Amino acid sequence: MTDSTTWGLATVPAKDGLELLAPPVAAAILAGHLPGALVTEIDPGLADTAAMSEAYDVPLEAGGNCVVITGRRGGEPRTAACVVLATTRADVNNTVRRRLDVRKASFMSQDEAVAATGMEYGGITPAGLPEAWPVLVDARVTAVPYVIVGSGVRRSKLLVPGSELAGLPGAEVVEGLAKPV
Repeated sequence: MTDSTTWGLATVPAKDGLELLAPPVAAAILAGHLPGALVTEIDPGLADTAAMSEAYDVPLEAGGNCVVITGRRGGEPRTAACVVLATTRADVNNTVRRRLDVRKASFMSQDEAVAATGMEYGGITPAGLPEAWPVLVDARVTAVPYVIVGSGVRRSKLLVPGSELAGLPGAEVVEGLAKPV
């Protein structure tokens, strides 16, 4: 299916393009998560949101970023995935820190994020994450007809109805999760 909501990208339903997804993402799609998701193959060198938007003529406002934030409380790690629009940045030091109930929150290191998710850095996406992690979704994301997020690998992207992200296991829509850039 290719139409105006997919900006001319060659897409197929994600359930029909499982080979383009990281294994945990494919498992989530097979489990019925993100039923309206589409997948498109891209140049892996253009996986970063700004580069992909420019190369494929996709509005930056449709880009979504999934970042992994971690902190500690009583020596125990607390981790959350945050989904924000590319035109915003997660409010790590206030909103996310308070939601995790930690004194200091920071981005998980690249090596730790890759090991914990089973996904490639630059392709981490909210589908297929560890069950214990809350998925915090900025309210602005749910209002976007289609948001482009990672697929777990750098060679493809998922196009997901923004509202479907709120239905992921552990998802919580958070007003003010992100601030405009």
